[in-house]
Amino acid sequence: MSTTSAPTVAPPQRDPSDVAPADSYHPSDRVWVYRDGWRAGVIEAASPRAVTVTYRPGAHLGTGVDTFTAPYVTARSGDDPAVDRRHLGRGVFTPAGLPVRGSAA
Repeated sequence: MSTTSAPTVAPPQRDPSDVAPADSYHPSDRVWVYRDGWRAGVIEAASPRAVTVTYRPGAHLGTGVDTFTAPYVTARSGDDPAVDRRHLGRGVFTPAGLPVRGSAA
């Protein structure tokens, strides 16, 4: 499942067949995470049990980092400038979004 708008179903009501395994995600994948509502995020790391995500915890432009199990994560296709670093157009970034030394980021 890949969506541009936030899902409308809370994790406990999701169809289990629509839940991708946590280890199917990769660093830099765009996702929605559920934390007091669905929030835009980017995968930092994944394991068989959970994913670590940088996400927008609220309406402001700040970000947070947290760990989520698979039912609380789903793919996202739309852009979110607060968490998607590709739009910056300056500097060079690692897959995790960290600036590469000497890249003017």
